[in-house]
Amino acid sequence: MTRINEPLLQLKDVTAGYGAGLVLKGVNLDVMPGQIICLIGPNGAGKSTVLKTISGLLGIKGGEVIFKGHEISTLSSKQRLGLGIVHVPQDRSLFPAMTVWENILMGAFILKDQKLINERIEQAAELFPIIIARKNAAAGSLSGGEQKQVEVARSLMLDPALILLDEPSIGLDPKSRKLVFESISLLSKAGRTILLVEQNARSGLAVSDRGAVLEAGRVALVGTGAGLLEDPEVSRLYLGASSK
Repeated sequence: MTRINEPLLQLKDVTAGYGAGLVLKGVNLDVMPGQIICLIGPNGAGKSTVLKTISGLLGIKGGEVIFKGHEISTLSSKQRLGLGIVHVPQDRSLFPAMTVWENILMGAFILKDQKLINERIEQAAELFPIIIARKNAAAGSLSGGEQKQVEVARSLMLDPALILLDEPSIGLDPKSRKLVFESISLLSKAGRTILLVEQNARSGLAVSDRGAVLEAGRVALVGTGAGLLEDPEVSRLYLGASSK
C-alpha cells in the first residue's frame, strides 16, 4: 500500500523510443497520490511517450517504472490495467455507433461481478451525470467535450489508482475545453490521481497541483502548477498568450 507521503508512481532514468531512436533520454518523475500532475513542453519532447511507457503500450529501453513501490517495467499493458493504471488516449476512443451506456459498460469488460459493475456506474454517474442523461444516445452524436467526459467516466469503471490523460482538450472548441477541465477538477476532488499531458499548457497547469516541463526527452523543470504559471521564462517558452 502506498502511503500518502510516498510517490504512487516513479520514473527513474527512463529511456524509450521507437526503433533505434530514443525519445525519452532519462526521464525522472514522481507522481504523488491524490494529485494532478501536468506534463507540458514543445511538440516532440516526449510527453505522450511518457504516458505510453507507464501504461505499457511502449516498452522502455532503460531505467525503471515503479508503481506502488513495485517495479512494473516488464509487465504487459493488461497487467498494468489490472493494477489500476488506466490510459485515456488522445484520439477519440468511443464506439460511435454504440450508445453511451454500452460504451460505459465496455470499460468494465474485465469485471465479472454485476453488483460491482452497477456500483461503479453509480459512482461514475455522480461525477458525470451525462452517462445517465444521454445513456441511450449514440456516442458519435455527442459533442467533443461530451465524448471526452464519457471516455473519462468509462475509465472509472475499473476504479483506477492512476489515470493517464493524453491531450484531453485537443481539437475542442472553448466551451468543450472548459467542460473537460471541469471534469478533471471533479476527478481530483474525488481523490483520483491524474497524470495529464496537455498542449494547452496554461489550462492544464491551472487545474494541476504540480507541473513538469519536458524538454528534449528529459524533465527540465518541476514545480507547482501555480508556480509554473507565474514563471516568466516558462510563460515565454511554453504558455504563449493568455487563454480566453
